[in-house]
Amino acid sequence: MKQSKFTLEVVEFIPEQLDDGILYVSKKYSTAVHACACGCGEEVVTPLNPTDWIFKSEKAGPSLHPSVGNWSYKCQSHYFIRRGKVVWAGRWTSDQITKERARDLSSKYHHFEDVNRGKKKTGIGLLIKAKSVLRQWYRKFFKS
Repeated sequence: MKQSKFTLEVVEFIPEQLDDGILYVSKKYSTAVHACACGCGEEVVTPLNPTDWIFKSEKAGPSLHPSVGNWSYKCQSHYFIRRGKVVWAGRWTSDQITKERARDLSSKYHHFEDVNRGKKKTGIGLLIKAKSVLRQWYRKFFKS
């Protein structure tokens, strides 16, 4: 059954069994997880960081930005969670999904470029590795 609302549950660890209509947020692990709002039963994981999703806890309920597009799931549902309410968004074509994935990779690439700019090469091995991986993905999508 489709969800129309989400409530917030702040947890350290995401539970094995997800209840419908609950947005589980682990601040320690910078992750939000919920059962897909369409009711298909899929687990939707949204990493919370500047290049993925931003979470806000508001009086009216939790919000995630940007939209949740479950393009890898059979349902391919697309929605926003705003102040605890599910706002359904339109279906996307395969072309729209491909372009958004490429835009997302480009955004991540440029974010890590900015983070690394001006820093010494020692002590940032994780960022260098992420930058290298993102550069490979970027080239795959934009050079092929």
